[in-house]
Amino acid sequence: MATKIYIVYYSMYGHVEKLAEEIKKGASSVEGVDAKLWQVPEILSEDILGKMSAPPKSDVPIISPNELAEADGLLFGFPTRFGMMSSQFKAFLDATGGLWRAQQLAGKPAGIFYSTGSQGGGQETTALTAITQLVHHGMLFVPIGYTFGAGMFEMEKVKGGSPYGAGTFAGDGSRCPTELELEQAFHQGKYFASIAKKLKGSA
Repeated sequence: MATKIYIVYYSMYGHVEKLAEEIKKGASSVEGVDAKLWQVPEILSEDILGKMSAPPKSDVPIISPNELAEADGLLFGFPTRFGMMSSQFKAFLDATGGLWRAQQLAGKPAGIFYSTGSQGGGQETTALTAITQLVHHGMLFVPIGYTFGAGMFEMEKVKGGSPYGAGTFAGDGSRCPTELELEQAFHQGKYFASIAKKLKGSA
């Protein structure tokens, strides 16, 4: 039976979605893994989103909290708001009380990826503060560490991401994830999927 990996994200301007797509490619490259993209619900009105110049959402399906329990592994992606995950993703996790009460996500591996506006905008604090959500659910945090190799030590070019997970910088919104950032996202998907597959096989 295939190992199910759910890549669950919120993306306002598309940066996190681009990382999610690459993570899915990486996870799908592992034999016996079925990776699927999901978006969390939007909590802002169309009027407010219009004033923020947010583009229309893609056709990636919206996930409900209870569907998280169907996955063998979960990768969560979000933009940063003041060094923490965006309120849209936090609101989604706040709705997982039923799963928490029954500890239905306990023992499942989970990873994190993210986007910030600047280099000092919370690439690591966003991941670090998000781990509390995983802990209360009893999930197993799977960082990428330095398994991405030389790409982790790039000093000549601006690069998002950290040992916590893949990341990108949005700048004023016009900057897109670079080739190196996308390579790290692919690596995270592949690395995470291989671990999730091993955990399922040993269960």
